[in-house]
Amino acid sequence: MPDSTAQMTRVAPADTAGIAQAAALLAAGDIAAIPTETVYGLAADAANGEAVARVYAAKGRPGFNPLIVHVADRAMAGRYARFDPVAERLAAAFWPGPLTLVLPLLPSAPVASLVTAGLGTIALRVPAHPAMQSVVRALDRGVAAPSANASGRLSPTRAEHVRKSLEGRVPLILDAGPCTAGLESTIVGLADGVATLLRQGAIAAEDIAAVVGRPVPLAADRAPVAAPGMLLNHYAPQLPIRLEAATAAPHEFHIGFGAVPGDENLSAGGSLAEAAARLFDLLHRADASGKSAIAVAPIPGHGLGAAINDRLRRAAAPG
Repeated sequence: MPDSTAQMTRVAPADTAGIAQAAALLAAGDIAAIPTETVYGLAADAANGEAVARVYAAKGRPGFNPLIVHVADRAMAGRYARFDPVAERLAAAFWPGPLTLVLPLLPSAPVASLVTAGLGTIALRVPAHPAMQSVVRALDRGVAAPSANASGRLSPTRAEHVRKSLEGRVPLILDAGPCTAGLESTIVGLADGVATLLRQGAIAAEDIAAVVGRPVPLAADRAPVAAPGMLLNHYAPQLPIRLEAATAAPHEFHIGFGAVPGDENLSAGGSLAEAAARLFDLLHRADASGKSAIAVAPIPGHGLGAAINDRLRRAAAPG
């Protein structure tokens, strides 16, 4: 078996041939970077502990941070977790799509213990992207896939972001162009019919609450790590970030929003959906700009703005 930390990295289109190559790598116990509608994922067969260990090694990821398992549909999800009525409603409303549910793990679930970080729960998602869907269906079992980047660093929304971060650590990157959502999935934990927002993401908290039928509280930053993205210092570029910046100093790359133009603008028209889709791409550009710091314009806190501000706050947190 090849060493995932010392491989040649190939980039291939996410077409029929590329998908077949990725599925074959996963079936053989190796890893591959595969696009989803949220970000590019670093994928492994979720049932293969050695393969999952390659993901952790390639990312330099803490062993206590669990991974999301991507499944083809609700029926496949039923092999892994117990669904209560609230979970069923959320799955019906948002799958396939950028929602991850953290549910009680079935004892018979075909999943390596590294995936769940030893917890009694599992994080499941049904992706909408045809590339990840095709790989999961070809493998006919769950695919563990955190974001395809070095742990704690900027999430990748293009194949070139993956290559820059993981060159030589992953044998294959499937290129399907930029991700449409650009933010990671929203993660909701369910216990005894009670929903908790574990990570804000591409589905607004208000939309989750509308399906649940009551407000969904946000887990505290210092809560035990039960899902990906809960570490306070996360999604970080190399450069320091200053938030709520209506203007910028000469040494700062200014990311604008709305009427604040900046060096580049997340959405000149003030669209939070456009801003979410462009967030990580512009942070990558800022990191490579030659400036020594990043300043980000104020972003409204409602809807998807809450998830955007969550990512920015974590990116700006001290290491």
